[in-house]
Amino acid sequence: MYFSTDTMQRDPGPKQLYRLSLLLFVSYLAVAMSMPTTSVFVSKTLHYSNFYSGLCVGIAFFSTILTRGLAGKLADQQGGRTAALIGLMLYSLAGMVASISSWISNYDALSAIVLIVGRLLLGLGESFTIVGVLTWGFSVMGNERAGRVLAVVGMALYGAFAVGSPLGMMIMHHFGYTSVCLAGFFLPLIGLSIASPMAPPPIHRGGRTPLREIIGRIWDLGVIVFAQGVGFAAVGAFMPLLFLQRHWENAGWGLSAFGVAFVLVRIFCGHWPDRFGGIRIAIVSLFIEMVGQVLIWLAPEPALALTGAFLTGAGCSMVFPSMGVEVVGRVAPHLRATAMGGFAAFQDLAYGATGPIAGIVADYAGFASVYFIGAISAAIAFILCCRLRTH
Repeated sequence: MYFSTDTMQRDPGPKQLYRLSLLLFVSYLAVAMSMPTTSVFVSKTLHYSNFYSGLCVGIAFFSTILTRGLAGKLADQQGGRTAALIGLMLYSLAGMVASISSWISNYDALSAIVLIVGRLLLGLGESFTIVGVLTWGFSVMGNERAGRVLAVVGMALYGAFAVGSPLGMMIMHHFGYTSVCLAGFFLPLIGLSIASPMAPPPIHRGGRTPLREIIGRIWDLGVIVFAQGVGFAAVGAFMPLLFLQRHWENAGWGLSAFGVAFVLVRIFCGHWPDRFGGIRIAIVSLFIEMVGQVLIWLAPEPALALTGAFLTGAGCSMVFPSMGVEVVGRVAPHLRATAMGGFAAFQDLAYGATGPIAGIVADYAGFASVYFIGAISAAIAFILCCRLRTH
């Protein structure tokens, strides 16, 4: 545990941070449940290729990329609470639009178009919700505990992935994709009910700096997060299809193995970037991710593939907060939300690009080849991080 009971009684920040993580966990289940089920819906119900399956999953992240700067600017100027509330409402709207796509699935082309609109709204909601919650967390915890904020928020996100992936597949199996979408409509409303009564955090005032200038200060850290994100996106978008193609059981458990490892590492090692430095922790993490991707790529049986997903989750767990600590250290407090929004966009780009590109690769070389790409990407991030360590 990060904080003792006495510490939490003296300092209200941890209590607020865990409440924020709870609302994020509940609402982010809508994203987690939709990732594996959307690719299966597009492939098996709408009968589109793996490219389009990956596109429909990944396009949400392109929407997030395009609006991270806007979300960061809003959070810096009006506070993280305002940005988070807007994001939660957009999440809910996205679930409703996606459910309409499922209702008209007999019209393949129209259904796909409506689904893409829903996925774009989901990405927009993610942009505002996550930037808002992070900014809110930084405000109540302070710069010196930025790594813990990133770690706890990440636990909520990937804990939702661990639970949401098999839950979404189970709901889809028994009740259909429409039920998954409707769950995506109601869950963010629960998050909204948690966030609404909470007091707004303090807002740091200061002169504005253009986003391009902020990106210029942090782009090297962003590139590392981009390369790391390929492995996660490969697990999220294509592991269920890999299991289905090979007639392996428990197709939804790949993201669960990833998420469990991710959360366990965050619980026991979440304070390490603050204590030992982000770059050092990221180097070890990227090596573990690379090994995990290789195991999935070469796996002859589901147990080894799940082991690879577990190691991938363990490796990915600390890269974002490790690099995020470095980002926070490079900018002034009143620019943190904008900087984190721009920084997170690199990871979003990895998630958005991996889906369709890996889908093309899977069409020609099989799903296992996607994880070879993930291993190469992790190796590139490892090399870049080692170079930062030596400079």
